[in-house]
Amino acid sequence: MQPGDRVRVDRGDVTNEGVLLPSTTRDHLVVKLDGGYNVGIDRDEADVEVLESGARDVDDGADAGGGEASEITFDEDLPTVSLISTGGTIASTVDYRTGAVTAQFDAEDVLRAVPDLAGRANYRGRVVANILSENMEPAIWRELAEAVREEIEAGADGVVVMHGTDTMQYSASALSFMLDSPVPIVFTGSQRSADRPSSDNVMNAVCAVEAAKADHAETLVCMHASPSDDACALHRGTRVRKNHTSRRDAFETVGAEPLGRIDYEAAAEAGADGDAADDAIDWVREPLPRGRESGGGDGEGDADESDVSLDPDLDGDVELVKFTPGMDPAAWDYLDDKDGVVIEGTGLGHVHTDLIPRIEALVESGTVVAMTSQCLAGRVCDRVYDTGRDLLDAGVVEAGDTLPGTAKVKLMWALANLSDPAEAMGRDLAGELTEESQPWR
Repeated sequence: MQPGDRVRVDRGDVTNEGVLLPSTTRDHLVVKLDGGYNVGIDRDEADVEVLESGARDVDDGADAGGGEASEITFDEDLPTVSLISTGGTIASTVDYRTGAVTAQFDAEDVLRAVPDLAGRANYRGRVVANILSENMEPAIWRELAEAVREEIEAGADGVVVMHGTDTMQYSASALSFMLDSPVPIVFTGSQRSADRPSSDNVMNAVCAVEAAKADHAETLVCMHASPSDDACALHRGTRVRKNHTSRRDAFETVGAEPLGRIDYEAAAEAGADGDAADDAIDWVREPLPRGRESGGGDGEGDADESDVSLDPDLDGDVELVKFTPGMDPAAWDYLDDKDGVVIEGTGLGHVHTDLIPRIEALVESGTVVAMTSQCLAGRVCDRVYDTGRDLLDAGVVEAGDTLPGTAKVKLMWALANLSDPAEAMGRDLAGELTEESQPWR
């Protein structure tokens, strides 16, 4: 028996039936029941019967963890979706020795752990990293962007990036700036591992694959839209934020509704029939069109879907700092040699007046200083109060309603790729800065 097989497990007077999941030990079986819950069973106590094989043929030419692509058996009638793994909870399980969650599965393991993905697409599996997302670094963003470019050039009709949720919003922002893609790039993950009750990995993975097959070219984050298993929200990669530590619907589009919403039942039915799930997606705003011209669509005619533009350079000497009342101005001494600084100011974008001379000195030394707000919605405007006007006179650049984390990633990219990064911080590049803030609740 293999992960993905449908099994019946008898132990004493109890019978469980479900899908066999990968396990981290030889002593236990992990079975996903039809109700969605998972059970761990001692192998010595279990009588197991395989009811249906869920195994898929895998080309073993890839070296797991080495960044090479591997392929699942192809069906020429299906679109091709590349699954790129960076680790995280969606590719994790519980270590029964310690009870801790560990990230250790490659893309093929995820396919075996989520049999619902079968028949929806042809899959190419690729491992860029195998880390928990708190260990994500800009160097891995560059590797990830390069891997996505190579997959698209190799013919992928869409890309799903499996990523830990804690820093997913940063990585989605990074790829939004680094890549001009003619096909969908969809980030997904899970708040609860496959071994835990009420895991969200199956629904998120299914919806992400269907979103990657759909008719658009956005870089999205696809996660639960509510605590229930009814729909996934499709968030633009530069406007999303994780707003809860553990809820399945932890992600929100800040200041607006999500870009779209995908009905899980409709997506599941469409995928089971081999069809695209465009009818299952309710777009709140018009998404970027699939196959658009590289560089934003200023060229003549339609671009080939393998044409993708990549600008992977990043300036790592950028810091995001948060102002708090009573902080010691000396706490900012380490910023003196930075190429860029993003400030999370209060309200409309303010700091204590004692910090303004320090900020002015940073700007005079050549540091780009951009202002964002600690507020969850709205935009900075330093023209209302005296402090704001003094900050503008000191050379601070307003970043509008760009999220602080996104602003840091944007400044890292702008410093490395644009002739006037300060000007770019006040201009929308990848959907990160809206034209105006509107009430939405």
